[in-house]
Amino acid sequence: MYNIFYQSHAGSWAILIIFFLLSYFFHNQKWLSIITRIFYLMMIVTGVGMLFLLKFPLVFIVKGLLAILLIGTMDMILMKKKKAQPHSIFWIVFVIILILVILLGFHVIHF
Repeated sequence: MYNIFYQSHAGSWAILIIFFLLSYFFHNQKWLSIITRIFYLMMIVTGVGMLFLLKFPLVFIVKGLLAILLIGTMDMILMKKKKAQPHSIFWIVFVIILILVILLGFHVIHF
């Protein structure tokens, strides 16, 4: 069961980033933002499922909180872009959190 959650989670993150970038560059396409939000939900569900199966280790709780912040940052970038407001600070936060989530997910950073 864990392997199913893991493969769904890891593969969908890559797809989510692609749909996020497509939503950013083609912000007039409403269906792209809908698909991106579906992947947000998929990431949360599979991540929580893995947390339950692993019995909530601290490193993955931190990763999950950072991932939720990452999803919020992605949504803020898309919202600010749509409203034509400045959003460069959100891109900086996005890159930093994305790197941290990836490093935690692949056990490069552990504690």
